[in-house]
Amino acid sequence: MLPAARLQAAIEILQSLENTAKPADLLLREAFRARRYAGAKDRAAIAERVFAVLRRRALCAWRMGGEDARLLVLGLLVTEGVTGETIAALFSGNAYGPAPLSEAEKHVLATPPKGAPPAWVTGEYPKFLEAELEAAFGPALPQAMAAMAGRAPIDLRVNTLKMPRERVAAALTAEGFPVFSAPHSPWGLRLPPGEGSARLGATALFRGGAFEFQDEAAQIAVRLCDAKPGMRVLDLAAGTGGKTLALAAAMENKGELCAADIAPARLEQLKARAERAGAAVRICKKPPEGPFDLVLVDAPCSGTGTWRRQPELRWRITPERLKELTGLQDELLDRAAGLVGPKGRLVYATCSVLPCENGERVEGFLKRHEDFAVVTAASLWPGEPPPGMTRFFKGAPHTAGTDGFFAAVLGKA
Repeated sequence: MLPAARLQAAIEILQSLENTAKPADLLLREAFRARRYAGAKDRAAIAERVFAVLRRRALCAWRMGGEDARLLVLGLLVTEGVTGETIAALFSGNAYGPAPLSEAEKHVLATPPKGAPPAWVTGEYPKFLEAELEAAFGPALPQAMAAMAGRAPIDLRVNTLKMPRERVAAALTAEGFPVFSAPHSPWGLRLPPGEGSARLGATALFRGGAFEFQDEAAQIAVRLCDAKPGMRVLDLAAGTGGKTLALAAAMENKGELCAADIAPARLEQLKARAERAGAAVRICKKPPEGPFDLVLVDAPCSGTGTWRRQPELRWRITPERLKELTGLQDELLDRAAGLVGPKGRLVYATCSVLPCENGERVEGFLKRHEDFAVVTAASLWPGEPPPGMTRFFKGAPHTAGTDGFFAAVLGKA
């Protein structure tokens, strides 16, 4: 494919993203299946363009004065320093490339906006989230958003039901993967960004359940759960079971581990993953009766902490959806409270950095449930706690080197 044809493919994929809730990487795979003529280099170049626009969408839109896919791609070219002559040649309508530039587009290209872009543009976040993000990061907001704009490393959680971390690390190293121990999780391994995630998923180790893909922040949250063999544990909003499987390993398959979720499709994925991992999990559509020693509420959230991995989520969250999510988070917390036994614990976690989904939800819960109190997260961590862990754990790329994450441990009297 010629460069112009690659640009047109990127425009079409970005247009498709506007009309779906699918993750960008999944949509790209589907798009490439429909474009079998695209070679490996073509696919890589198109994907790079799509993700570059998603990571710099606010700046591209600000520069071009609009948010449709074609304008965003034009804005990306401008911000990359591509000359007007070259842009006109790419947008000529030839070689399956984009249609020729309109007079309006030519005018916008020739007349950049006056003044400096506002903070929400340079920070690449929705304007309505500015107050929340300022509350989360304070003066470090620019630094936090710059870190969120980068690519995330590949984090793995070794399944100790199968083999110890050292053996998995040695085996992956022998296969040519540049793997090293994660900084904080005793089960974690890390690879640099882009270092063969597809190849990792094809290894015999992965197919045999020796490891899972899981950001270190999620592993830290599971360690704060302090699940032990013989306990009765519930993962109330288990999803596809990433943290459920980590709990099973921590419990050494001893005790009772229940996983519940309202979505049957997610539970089916969990079932398959549990079989591969050799994890003893009781899968339930509805939570069983309490009491439990531990209830984990890994709540549905905005996903603001995962912007490095899923930059499209920056532009999908709306004020209405955020309000809906905080209501659901309160509902799950209240439901969990009734399932925790005396002296038991409730762990609340999100992959969000927004105070309205994190600390504010916990404070509201404590007012409604006076028989619970915060257990200081740092006091539960053996040795030096990870950065961002004090009363709660607040992970972030610029501090802990993890995804953005929140975890609170709540003990019942």
